[in-house]
Amino acid sequence: MLTKRNLYVIVFIIAVVGLLVVQYQYLRVGLGLAKAQFSEKMDRARDNINSELSEVNSLTYTLGNAIRKDTSEVKIGLDSLQKASQYYLNDYISYQLNVSGIDAPFSYTLYSRDSITYLSSVRPHLKAQEHLTYPIKVKGYLPELLQKEIVLEIGFEDLNKYFLGQLRGLILPGLLFLLMIIVVVIWVLRSFYLQRSINTTTNDFINNLTHELKTPVFSIGLASKILEEDVPDNKKAVVELIRTESNRLKKHIDKVLELASMESGKNMLQFQEMDFKPELERICESFQLLAEHEGIHFEPQLENGPYFIKAEKFHLENVVGNLLENAKKYSDNPKVRLKAYKQKGRLFIEISDNGQGIAKEDIGKIFRKYYRVKNGDVHKVKGYGLGLYYVQKIIKLHRGKIQVQSELGQGTTFTLSFKLTKNG
Repeated sequence: MLTKRNLYVIVFIIAVVGLLVVQYQYLRVGLGLAKAQFSEKMDRARDNINSELSEVNSLTYTLGNAIRKDTSEVKIGLDSLQKASQYYLNDYISYQLNVSGIDAPFSYTLYSRDSITYLSSVRPHLKAQEHLTYPIKVKGYLPELLQKEIVLEIGFEDLNKYFLGQLRGLILPGLLFLLMIIVVVIWVLRSFYLQRSINTTTNDFINNLTHELKTPVFSIGLASKILEEDVPDNKKAVVELIRTESNRLKKHIDKVLELASMESGKNMLQFQEMDFKPELERICESFQLLAEHEGIHFEPQLENGPYFIKAEKFHLENVVGNLLENAKKYSDNPKVRLKAYKQKGRLFIEISDNGQGIAKEDIGKIFRKYYRVKNGDVHKVKGYGLGLYYVQKIIKLHRGKIQVQSELGQGTTFTLSFKLTKNG
């Protein structure tokens, strides 16, 4: 079975191979363009050289004497004359190539059509089929002097190496950037799977720990219930406190286990189309009873229904209950309002309070796991920072949205929105 990890590795390998293929194709295109530009430069150089050699000047006069082995008009020996002509012609060709923008190593040979070689470069001139050559049919003075067809052939031994040298400014950065991409992706994938492994280990530890905690919590609750029957009246408050705190601890343990199950994908939510209006009414009625008992001002405003959405009833009820509980906890004299209405094909549920509010820099962090807004250096309300993380996760699983509006000292409003399946 193809796992996500293997899929990521395969995609990464395909991407790297694709980048290499693209780089190679760019290299081929670059070499083609370099060869075309080189040929254009050589055409200019050949025209300039042919134009110069067709006239009578110091170069052609010296070459003519060397070819005819005529030293009558010079005061040097034949060997010296030929060597001087050899270097003279070499420097002239080098100059014309440089003027045309070519600095590749070259060789040359000056010969006639009857295969007599008159002059050759110091660098050995290889056969035409072994390297790239550019023949120049010399016109004017020299052919007329010798009464033969004269050819000057210029050759280059390794033009591909020269072209690659010209493209080095593109090849090396491209390979360097590709290497950087590979290193960064490998590092990111390694860090991702290392972090995932750490999270898995941590979650397994928390799951095992919370499962182990459930047994003593259950025993404490059972023992406190038994004690309540025989305990004196002046001690009942202590037993009631034990039961209350054990029940609260049990709720926290259940919430941790529930979150761990959802994160591991073991507990998939079962969605069904339902009218959420009756559930909201029931939640409001239950919270109203609590509000009357604790002196909380609660104001529910439910627009006429129905509210047909696709939801998982249990968890969505927990989300609304969690937000109402927060609105109560984070206010000194709580005034809580729940408003539900339909607009543009969506169901909106607003839960507002008059509490201490949330600073702007904290609004983007409140949905993080274990994150809690601080009041100075002390948390005013006890908890583990899991409530809003749970809320956001459930909303996302419902493909809904959650927005927060808050000002310090002015209270907070959480707005949930879900797509209506029936806008009626």
